[in-house]
Amino acid sequence: MHEQTVQIVSHERDAESYFRLVLRAPQIAPLIQPGQFAHVRILPLKDALLRRPFSIFQVAGDTFSILYKNVGKGTQALSRMRAGEELSVIAPLGHGFTVPKAGGETPLLVAGGYGMAAMFLLAQRSTQRGIVFVGGRRRVDILCEKDFAAIGWEVRVATEDGSHGEKGFVTIPLLAELKRTAAKRKLFACGPTPMLKAVGKIAEDFNMPAELSMDEHMCCGVGTCLACVIKVKAGDSWEYQRTCTEGPVYDSRQIVWEGTK
Repeated sequence: MHEQTVQIVSHERDAESYFRLVLRAPQIAPLIQPGQFAHVRILPLKDALLRRPFSIFQVAGDTFSILYKNVGKGTQALSRMRAGEELSVIAPLGHGFTVPKAGGETPLLVAGGYGMAAMFLLAQRSTQRGIVFVGGRRRVDILCEKDFAAIGWEVRVATEDGSHGEKGFVTIPLLAELKRTAAKRKLFACGPTPMLKAVGKIAEDFNMPAELSMDEHMCCGVGTCLACVIKVKAGDSWEYQRTCTEGPVYDSRQIVWEGTK
């Protein structure tokens, strides 16, 4: 983990309210593992005390990139920044995914919304190719489809309004594939909590391993404030863990979902 003032290399609109931001960070980039995140302080936003967490999308040489959606005051300010300007970054943070190895279980990646940003580096680093299931509300919410295909992954798309791919939740094509065969496969997922809970249930039903990147609101990002805790199993009981440090990636069998004992 390093704190570094980094320079924006490029900043481009991806689709509608989504942006790709490339940062030069020579101390940070070589350390990044798939599923980790960066905690960003937007320097022009003078009245913002808290940093913003962003999943790390890609790594190339001494740069890394994030893929984000303009959803509030912080990301709106970020979206106006240009190449050459600077940000303060703490990264890499968190516990990431286990990278699949050749000859092992076939990875099935499940991504919802801009949860896709957290999955691409995993696909890129994996020596075992698989299938990525991409879901969103509308066609415009389907990100990285061409990026995944370009590195040799099969891409299956679902949109809730049916504007692209299969109509419905991303779990529909996932279930169809697992009913065909679930042997020697492993699930990896990032997206909204209801989707993660559904993927965890699917993993349980098919008795297969799964790693989930938990989507919790983070404040400090380094384990101090305890705002991002979730319940995980501990023997015959449970305990709280901080998703910013012990997570955000967990074995699905560890998680105690709200509404369950």
